[in-house]
Amino acid sequence: MREDLPSGSVTFLFTDVEGSTKLLYALGAEGYTEALAEHRRLIREAGTRHDGVEMDTQGDAFSFAFPTARGAADAARSMTDALVSGPIQVRIGLHTGTPLLTEEGYVGDDVHIAARVAASSHGGQVVCTRATRQLVDDRFPRLDLGEHRLKDITEPVSIFQLGPGSFPPLKTISNTNLPRPASSFLGRELELAEVHAHLDGARLVTLTGPGGAGKTRLALEAAALLVPAYKAGVFWVGLASLRDPAHVVDTISQVLGAKNGLVEHIGEREMLLLLDNLEQVIEAAPELSAVVSACPNLKLLVTSRELLRVQGEVEYAVPALAVDEAVSLFCERAQVEPSHEVAELCARLDSLPLAVELAAARAKALSPAQILDRLTSRLDLSRGRRDADPRQQTLRATIEWSYDLLSEREQQLFRRLSVFGGGSSLEAAVEVCEADLDTLQSLVEKSLLRFTNERYGMLETIREYATERLDPEETAEVRRRHRSFVVALAETSAGDLHNVNESATSSRLAPDYANVRAAVSYALAEREPDDVGLILGGLYPFLISHGHLAETLEWAEAALAARDRLSIRGLAETLVGGGEIARFSGDLGRAIELKEELASMRVDVLRPNWRAATLADLSEIALDQGDLAGAQRYAEESAAAGGGARANLCFAELALRAGDLRAAESNGLAALAGLEQGAFNHACGLEILGETARRSGDEEPARDYFESALRSFADLRDGGGVADCLDGLARLAAADGDGVRAGRLLGAAERLRETRGRRPARSDVALPGVPDVARESGRALTFDEAVELALAERADA
Repeated sequence: MREDLPSGSVTFLFTDVEGSTKLLYALGAEGYTEALAEHRRLIREAGTRHDGVEMDTQGDAFSFAFPTARGAADAARSMTDALVSGPIQVRIGLHTGTPLLTEEGYVGDDVHIAARVAASSHGGQVVCTRATRQLVDDRFPRLDLGEHRLKDITEPVSIFQLGPGSFPPLKTISNTNLPRPASSFLGRELELAEVHAHLDGARLVTLTGPGGAGKTRLALEAAALLVPAYKAGVFWVGLASLRDPAHVVDTISQVLGAKNGLVEHIGEREMLLLLDNLEQVIEAAPELSAVVSACPNLKLLVTSRELLRVQGEVEYAVPALAVDEAVSLFCERAQVEPSHEVAELCARLDSLPLAVELAAARAKALSPAQILDRLTSRLDLSRGRRDADPRQQTLRATIEWSYDLLSEREQQLFRRLSVFGGGSSLEAAVEVCEADLDTLQSLVEKSLLRFTNERYGMLETIREYATERLDPEETAEVRRRHRSFVVALAETSAGDLHNVNESATSSRLAPDYANVRAAVSYALAEREPDDVGLILGGLYPFLISHGHLAETLEWAEAALAARDRLSIRGLAETLVGGGEIARFSGDLGRAIELKEELASMRVDVLRPNWRAATLADLSEIALDQGDLAGAQRYAEESAAAGGGARANLCFAELALRAGDLRAAESNGLAALAGLEQGAFNHACGLEILGETARRSGDEEPARDYFESALRSFADLRDGGGVADCLDGLARLAAADGDGVRAGRLLGAAERLRETRGRRPARSDVALPGVPDVARESGRALTFDEAVELALAERADA
C-alpha cells in the first residue's frame, strides 16, 4: 500500500494541457520541450505546496490526491495563476470521494469521475463536482454549469466552475437522448416558434393531430433547439409500443435511470421530457399531471392524437404543411423540380408530411403525374371507416398504395417486420423474418422502414397496417420465431447479468424491452408459458433494473397460472425470476412462497449457484421480517449448499442482531473478501461492519465503513441501504454531542424508508438531544441532498 497517499475522504486533481499538438507546431520541438518542462515544474510546485501527492504523470497530464478539498482548490488556483502568462494552458478537474486505497494506488469510480470532469473543461478553466463544491469556501467564485453526462459514468454529474472567466460549453456527452433523424427538416418555422412560445408560458404542451401530421418530427426539432436551456437535459420517451397506461411512469423512469421513484429522481431539476405517441395510453394522464405538479422545474412536451385533458395543459394542433412547404418536401425527397402535378399531388394528400414522403419515395419509378393518377384511384378505394377523419383515410390509402407497389419479397418482409415491438437489429431481422440486406435497404428507401442507431423500425401507424396484412398462418409462424429469438437472447445474456458486465448488458438489452414484452404477450396468447419462464429466469436482473416491476410480476403470475402447461425447467425459471421480482417489488410474502417452492426442486436453471443464492435470499427476507430463527435456518442451509460470501453476509447480520460483535465482524470481513466491490451485497457488508464498529465504540472505522457503504448504495440508488448508513452516522453524531446533525440525518433516513426503502431500520429508539426541528429539516431532503449532507458534514469536520 502506498503510504504517502491520503486515505478516507480524498480530493483528486487532474490536469491536462490544452491543444498540445497545436502548441508543438507553433513553438517547435525545442520550444515546446522547454515550455512543457517549465509547466511541469510549476504544476508540481503548486501541488506540493498545498499538500498534494502526485499519483501519476502521463505525457503532459498530471494527477494529484489531496487530503482536503480546500487544499486541492488552492493548488488549482495556484496552477492557473502560475501558467496564465505562458504559452501553455491546462484544464483542471476536481472531485472528492472515498476511494479504496491499495498497494497499486486508488481503486473506484471517484478516480474516473475526476479524470472525466477534467477532460470536459477548457484551458485555464477549473471545474469540480458537487461533492467538491460543497467543501470549498466562498473565497472561490462558483458557477453552476448544470448536470452533464460523462463517458462511462452512469449517472449525470453536476459540474461547477471555480474561479472567474468565461469559457465555451463543457465538452461532455450531450445531456439528451433525442433521436437524430437522418433526413433534413424543411419549413415549419412558424410552428417551431409557436411551440416554443407555448413552452415559455406552460409546463405541459400537447401537440395533437392525426397520424402522419408530423407531430413527432416537429416536437423533436422544437426540443432539440431547447437542449441548452435545460440544465438537467431534454429527453425523449417513445411510448408507441406501450399498451398498458400503468407502465407509462415506469417507462419514463427507465429512460431517465430513475431506479427509486420518478418524482424523487427529477426533484427540482430543470428538465424537458418529450413523451411521444401517448394516445394509446392516455389514461396515464392524471399520473403524469401529478408528476408535473410535484416537480416545479419539469416541463412536458407531448405528442398525441387526443388531449390529456388535465389541469394546466396547453394544446397545439399541428397543422398540415403549407402548400409551398409540402411541395418543397416532395421535391427535396424525390429530387424533382416543382410542377403543377406536384402541387396537385400534395393537395390530394392534404399536405400530410408522412403521406408526402411516402409518395416521394415512388418518384424513382414513376413521374409525379403517374403517381397522381395511381393515387387518385387508390384514394377512392380507401378502406378507412366512414366516420374516420378524412386525412386518416388518406394516409391509410397512401400506405396501402405504397404497399401494393412493393415486390412480393418486399411485401413479405414488410409484413413480418411488424412482429417487432421496438424495432430490431439486423441480426434479429435476419433470424426472425429471414430478411436480407438489399430488401431491408429497399424498404428504408421507400420510407416504410427507418434505420437509426443500428436498428430497423417502423412508425407505429405503418406497423399497424403491416400487422393487418399478416394472415393467421404467417402470424403464428413469425411470432413463434420472434419468441424463440427473445428466449435465446435471455439465455445468452443470463451469464453477463450476474457479473461485472451487468450494467453494460442491461444497457445493450434496453432497446429490446418492447420486444421482450411482445414475446411474452405472444407466448401467453399461444399458451406457451415455458417461454415466459425462460425469459424471466434469464433476464430478471435486467427486468428489475429496467423498472417495470408491476408488469413483469404480472407475467410471472400469468405463467404460474398456466403451470399445468409448464415443464419442470420452465416452472423453475419462472420461480427464479418471479421470486426476485416479487421481492424487489416489496411483496415479500409472495417472494417467500415462490423461493421456497424453488428451493424444494432439483433442476438446473440459468441463475449461477441458484440453490445457495435462493436460500440466502430467503434468509435476508426473513431478517427483513424480523424472523431471526428462520433467517438462521436459511443461512445455514445456504452455507451447506455452497453459499460462501452470501451466507457469510447473512451470518454477520444475524450475529450483529444477537449482539455478538466479534462474530459479526469476522463474518462481515469474510463476506467482503468474496464479494465484488461496488456491488449491492458488498455495500451491505460495509454497512454491517460500520454498525459493528459503532457498537464496539470504534468511531473512526465506523465512519469510514458507513461512508464507503453510503457511496455504493447511492451509486446503486438503493434507498434502504442509504437510510441505514444515515442512521449509523446519525448515532455517531449524537455520541459526539452534535444533536442537530444527528437529527437531520435521522429525519432523512426516516423519509427514505417511508418512500423508497426496502430494508428496516436497525433501531427505532429515540436519541437524546435531537431537536425535532432538525429532524423535520432532514425529512425535507431529497435522496441526493441527504447523501451530500452526510458526506459534506463529515468532510467539513
